[in-house]
Amino acid sequence: MKHFLRVLTQFLVFLYCKCLWRGLKFVIRKVTGRCELQRICYNNKPGARRTLKIESSLKCSKHELLQSAVSVHPDSVEKTIDEIMLLKKINQDSNPQLGISLQACLLQIVGYRNLVAEVEKLRREPYDCENPAHEEMLMKLWKELCPDSPLSGRISKQWCEIGFQGNDPKTDFRGMGLLGLHNLLYFAEHDKATALQVLHDSLQPKQSKMSKAEWDKKKFDKAIGYSFAIVGINITDLAYSLLVSGALKTHLYNVAPEMPSLVHFQQTFCYLMQEFHKFWIEEDPCDIMEFNRVRTKFYKCILKQLKNPDMALCPHFTASDLHLVNL
Repeated sequence: MKHFLRVLTQFLVFLYCKCLWRGLKFVIRKVTGRCELQRICYNNKPGARRTLKIESSLKCSKHELLQSAVSVHPDSVEKTIDEIMLLKKINQDSNPQLGISLQACLLQIVGYRNLVAEVEKLRREPYDCENPAHEEMLMKLWKELCPDSPLSGRISKQWCEIGFQGNDPKTDFRGMGLLGLHNLLYFAEHDKATALQVLHDSLQPKQSKMSKAEWDKKKFDKAIGYSFAIVGINITDLAYSLLVSGALKTHLYNVAPEMPSLVHFQQTFCYLMQEFHKFWIEEDPCDIMEFNRVRTKFYKCILKQLKNPDMALCPHFTASDLHLVNL
């Protein structure tokens, strides 16, 4: 019986999508005089709410031109919009704003796809200690975070002071490749005050909510900070997961007027680093062994925020410079 009901439900959904919904769209167009793309643009404000609906409409269309529009080259967006307007028999002279709105949406859509490819390329590129550019970035990271402490050598225990696990940081970049280094350096350069504060806090003994007597009685280790660089690479993985899953579309479609770029992704990383640091303190974990639990809970909180189509994770340090608005 359950199998029959499941099959019946699937059939009804199929029937609705293939017949009733398209028939309903045809009737609505005749009544309103507007196609679905027009209705979406006119009834939704710019940003994720509009672009996500345009993206869904294009992907679900039966026309090959509309389906392929989401994967065109950025240079072909304007030409594609003209072809869509012609296909839908929309007069551009009487609907000038529609073309502009569709172009902005399509640039966001193809820009997100290109950003995923760019981030993936960095993630797949391993750190190479024989590459001067890689080495220069690593040395610059040290100088930004420890300007008053000269590095004794390329291989040194000093790397542990900024949160690497061993004497040679290259081994810690294996999971995220160059992407982890790019993000850490961006954080250290563009939000230096916050990066230094987070690094300083991560090295300090955590203040327990217990009294000193209770703490001593339970014999807990008081120095339970976390490794700044390792956590940065881990948060890079979290940001990467949000990006490739599409969860970051809400945020990026709201903060990037046109094409999302690597800079937008790096700013998102900086925001996540600062927010995770606050979250870690609020969670008050017993020791570093609880890191995965705290990270998972933090990830779920971010996902919940991003389900709101009007949400924008707003990096505090560049909100005014890059016109990032928490809608």
